[in-house]
Amino acid sequence: MCADAAWAARSAGHSVLALLSPQDVTAMDLDPITARTLAHLYLSALRFDFRGPTLQRLAEQLAETARQPLDCYTRALYAFALLGQSRPEGLAVMDEVLAEAGQHTKTLHVLLHGLWLGQDLDHGAERLLALSSRPALATGSDPIVLFRVAGALRRLGRYDEGLGAIDRAIDCLPPGDTSVHADLVRERSLLCTARDLHQHRPPTRTSSGVPS
Repeated sequence: MCADAAWAARSAGHSVLALLSPQDVTAMDLDPITARTLAHLYLSALRFDFRGPTLQRLAEQLAETARQPLDCYTRALYAFALLGQSRPEGLAVMDEVLAEAGQHTKTLHVLLHGLWLGQDLDHGAERLLALSSRPALATGSDPIVLFRVAGALRRLGRYDEGLGAIDRAIDCLPPGDTSVHADLVRERSLLCTARDLHQHRPPTRTSSGVPS
């Protein structure tokens, strides 16, 4: 619910970040439900704004001051912050979250987002494809999952598969939905450009001068 609220505010040109402050999120006199709600709202808004370093610092501050261990979703947002910065320790946090998250779709989406953003992660594209195959995500009708899969396939040089995924993503959007349409079209352009560059790349030559 909090992720949806943060996204709806952003889509409408507003932001949770303008309504809350880090001090609101880290206040020590909050009951557990309010504290968790404020954390989910604020950290989700940071996620949608791609503010990884800020999200990381705030999540670490919460972990230091919280009266109980951080919940699974908050730790997923922390993993997103690390993964999005291509920090390898994010993979370990992700594995810990996955062991607890089961098939909770929103949690898996947070991790998928982090893998998509972390372009320099070791085997990041392969990890993204593996995560996207989990039953909660592998419905074949979620445009965001298909969008992130297309990006991973592009990074692996599997351009035609990526184009198939992005075309399905565009087809799965509700009529008139403009929230992510531009992102999908941009990814399609990137796939086409990458494929064309690959197809017209001159052959490399071996030390003997023979094309490989």
